[in-house]
Amino acid sequence: MKEVKEQILALRKALHDHNYRYYVLDEPTISDYEFDQSLRKLADLEKQYPEYHDPNSPTLRVGGRVTKDFPTVDHEFPMYSLDNAYSPQELLDWEKRVQKGLGTDEVSYTCELKYDGASISLTYDHGVLERAVTRGDGTQGDEVTQNIRTIPTVPLELRRDFKERFAIRGEIILPIEGFNKMNEQRIAKGEEPYRNPRNTASGSLKLQDSSLVAARPLQCFLYQIIANRTLFSTQIESLQAAHNLGFHVPEHHTLASTIEDVIRFITHWDKERKNLPYEIDGVVVKVNDIAQQDELGYTSKSPRWAIAYKFKAESTFATLVSVQFQVGRTGAITPVAILNPIVLGGTVVKRASLHNADQIEKLDLYYGDSVAIEKGGEIIPKITSVESSKRSTDAKKVHYITHCPDCKTELVRMAGEADHYCPNHDGCATQIIGRIQHFISRKAMNVYGLGNETIELLYHQGLLMSYADLYTLTYDQLIPLERMADKSVQNILDAIDQSKTVPFERVLFGLGIRYVGQTVAKKLALSFGSIDALAKANLDTLTQVDEIGIRIAESVVEFFASLSNIQIIDRLKMYGLQLESQLNKFEPVSNKLDGQSFVISGVFSSHSRDEIKTLVEDHGGKVSSSLSSKTSFLLAGDNMGPKKRIKANDLGIVIIDETTFLSMISA
Repeated sequence: MKEVKEQILALRKALHDHNYRYYVLDEPTISDYEFDQSLRKLADLEKQYPEYHDPNSPTLRVGGRVTKDFPTVDHEFPMYSLDNAYSPQELLDWEKRVQKGLGTDEVSYTCELKYDGASISLTYDHGVLERAVTRGDGTQGDEVTQNIRTIPTVPLELRRDFKERFAIRGEIILPIEGFNKMNEQRIAKGEEPYRNPRNTASGSLKLQDSSLVAARPLQCFLYQIIANRTLFSTQIESLQAAHNLGFHVPEHHTLASTIEDVIRFITHWDKERKNLPYEIDGVVVKVNDIAQQDELGYTSKSPRWAIAYKFKAESTFATLVSVQFQVGRTGAITPVAILNPIVLGGTVVKRASLHNADQIEKLDLYYGDSVAIEKGGEIIPKITSVESSKRSTDAKKVHYITHCPDCKTELVRMAGEADHYCPNHDGCATQIIGRIQHFISRKAMNVYGLGNETIELLYHQGLLMSYADLYTLTYDQLIPLERMADKSVQNILDAIDQSKTVPFERVLFGLGIRYVGQTVAKKLALSFGSIDALAKANLDTLTQVDEIGIRIAESVVEFFASLSNIQIIDRLKMYGLQLESQLNKFEPVSNKLDGQSFVISGVFSSHSRDEIKTLVEDHGGKVSSSLSSKTSFLLAGDNMGPKKRIKANDLGIVIIDETTFLSMISA
């Protein structure tokens, strides 16, 4: 038996190596026939000796397993989105923000092509693939490990001994040649061709039969390693390490000493992208130094140390048929252009964003106009210009509405706001329904079995007037409704009951406070600990929380100033929802730093930046990302930018080193 096991292990190792040489290096050392013979031999041995099963065996590349459900799982490390730049000036503005944040002009950058595919996060532990998760909403995604295992450029085992647990981010793409062959086969069968490589690649990840995924010529490009501790000093070093471990790291990346070098790289690939075997839609620019990345940190949505430069979007012309004015759950009115259908970027476009009243006025729109449609970074295409010379003499001008299309309340527009709002918060049906739909969504309370149509039905039946009413629904109220059966009703009631265990930060997100997304909700839950403490917070207290600006703070104060909102929250308390946070349920080591605010900058000898941040918070202090008059101390490590020191001196902020800080908490 020992000899059989050794034979199986040797075959697996050899086949992993041949896969790597064929798909990653493009340097095969054996023929396809020899590879297939070895694979068949391994499959026979694994069938004969099932006790040596390995989920990462090369024999499982061919798929065959059927997955009915793709579970939603939390990302171990959040997958942030990137801010976009569309011009060299926007790139220069970003560089100024980076230099200001670091307090130095000495910054180098990596430039990497931005692949147009489906984002994926792969987790490896002790050198083997553990799981693969789609981006989802950035905090949660769908686990698609079985399908990802079929992609030859994803290593199932690393080529070098690497015990560290880490996640590596990448993009699943479908090369143009493979996409065209797939469409040729579909057309030959009389089937509708796929629209574009990106959507086809993304859809492939959720196919239930993994053998169908294996049959598609998908590739995986990897570009960022993330772990609980810093593993590399630069992004370029991490890319080289990923290549050495067996990952398919694209060859087209470079180190740029200046932003001018970055712009030259972008200009080159804007022209040359048509010669690539796969689609790209821009260039990702990153601060190369990992310590500088750590210092810059993140906003609630994006890393400050990276930006995506997007190439000029594809555009075409369409005819404006009408304009719909949609009411959102916060009361914001969004104008949407209804178009004669056109094909743009491989998809059929029937609608385009008009953003707000100012945009409509700027475009000088008339019904029946020929309008230029562009599909840029937004999900919904936008109108960029109008061919007014083609306008008919009897065309009617598009006017922004003055009253809510739902409840007919006169719209308001706050000073400094781009949008118009319906102020009828408690009486506008569309707003009420939208808030309840948001509350039950997967990212919030995750009430499985209740769809948007059912929420509308329950509202119009008078059973739901706020999300608090969910917890008073009964079997007898639901069972007479259309498309309701005994099992579905019971499932809904069970899901509503189960939502009472959802943690506070998700309940807070579900309340639908304007500008309070998932990340902001988590920060507020961590900082205030309970709904009662948050309700008492004033503008000054709120803006002291890292990443909470005046706009968010005003929205939070306004929400809790509403009597109807307070009454709903009181009901949610009565029904047993989680309105206290478990995020900060730890005993502080001490209160030595109570009331003190720290900005941490530079590289430290005894602790990582994350460890120092934890020490500050463990002893009652707060960590902020930027210097202000409210900052108590600038904790300065090596390589801190001189501009930060100058600003601290100008503001009269005390500058301390690591040794002084450690003495403060150990005294």
